[in-house]
Amino acid sequence: MAAKRISGAGKSGGGDPNILSRISNSEIVSQGRRAAGDAVGVSKKLLWSTGKAAWIAGTTFLILVVPLIIEMDREAQLNEIDLQQASLLGAPATATPIPRGL
Repeated sequence: MAAKRISGAGKSGGGDPNILSRISNSEIVSQGRRAAGDAVGVSKKLLWSTGKAAWIAGTTFLILVVPLIIEMDREAQLNEIDLQQASLLGAPATATPIPRGL
């Protein structure tokens, strides 16, 4: 038995052959494309400004906070050395730091 061919089944689904061109040229599709383009533009601007803000925050941290952390660590080490020396010399160890000149 030969298979019966359903009319319209096959290449274009049977309807108007220009249906794809009408859909792709419709107002809704063009509005969607414009909206997608606008979203991409806004996303690029947001990423650019976020990158700039991250750069500013990172360099500010390196310039201001890292030297402070290093100096605080150095001061803590000096205080610890002073306590060790005081305990070796027989003086009672105090937890108060000895002021040093800069």
